[in-house]
Amino acid sequence: EDDPLARAAAKQRAQLLELHSKAADWFHDYLMKGKEPDAQNARNYLKGRGLNGDVANRWNIGFAPANGDVFARWARENNYRGKLMAASGLMSLREETNPSRGLYSRFRDRVMFPLNNDFGETVAFSGRILDPNAKTAKYVNSPETELFSKSKIFFGLDKSKRAISKSQSVIICEGQLDMISCFESGIENVVAPLGTAFTDHHSRTLRRFAGERAEALLCFDSDNAGYKASVRAYKSLSASGIFVRAVKLPAGEDPDSLITSKGASAFQLLIDNARPFYHFQIDQLNDSLD
Repeated sequence: EDDPLARAAAKQRAQLLELHSKAADWFHDYLMKGKEPDAQNARNYLKGRGLNGDVANRWNIGFAPANGDVFARWARENNYRGKLMAASGLMSLREETNPSRGLYSRFRDRVMFPLNNDFGETVAFSGRILDPNAKTAKYVNSPETELFSKSKIFFGLDKSKRAISKSQSVIICEGQLDMISCFESGIENVVAPLGTAFTDHHSRTLRRFAGERAEALLCFDSDNAGYKASVRAYKSLSASGIFVRAVKLPAGEDPDSLITSKGASAFQLLIDNARPFYHFQIDQLNDSLD
């Protein structure tokens, strides 16, 4: 209690949590109320993906303006110093070796999904581009910080943990929009990792919430990359004592597109018919080998 370093660390953590909470609300207000063309484009994009204002409110979805100076101005007006902004990952040094060059906003022209810990505290963000044909990465996550390690966080777990505990099963999707579509359509025992390799920490977290008779249903893309990702996840999950089944999606479909086009019942049918992972592996190999 009397350790100055511990007090300083606790103070910084509290400041970072407050900053992330306030930033999430600011991004959300910009999306919902902004009169600028980029805010309207973001609203149109979300509407085209079937996400209305009520859904955006429930998930506190926001938008980072295309002009990063707008967010930087908000930070200055709220007395968030550069050192704290850099520690949060919301802003980055223009030159790592020359701090005098100042900071720039990490997230620009992206739909913003707050990333919460198990307790529902916002600890990071994931920003998605609007243009699917853009050459930049589809998703940009916050960097590793005192609050955030992407190998330890699932998107949506703070909302779905009760359904996971009740059903003793978890559906693992690849993206935030897949997670939201499932949850909003009534399939609530679902999570999404953050575009990173599935880790043993992920598996232990799911085992903790799903219990001793835990079951995981992998719902990754049907392409080769999705299959390889599912094999890696299977190895980690099964080593943690979780029984693994695989959901076979139609080619070119993901949970979001399937629910949007054919309804939640079509996706639920695939879940109900998910095969044990080793059967799924045999099926996949049969399709690709002579």
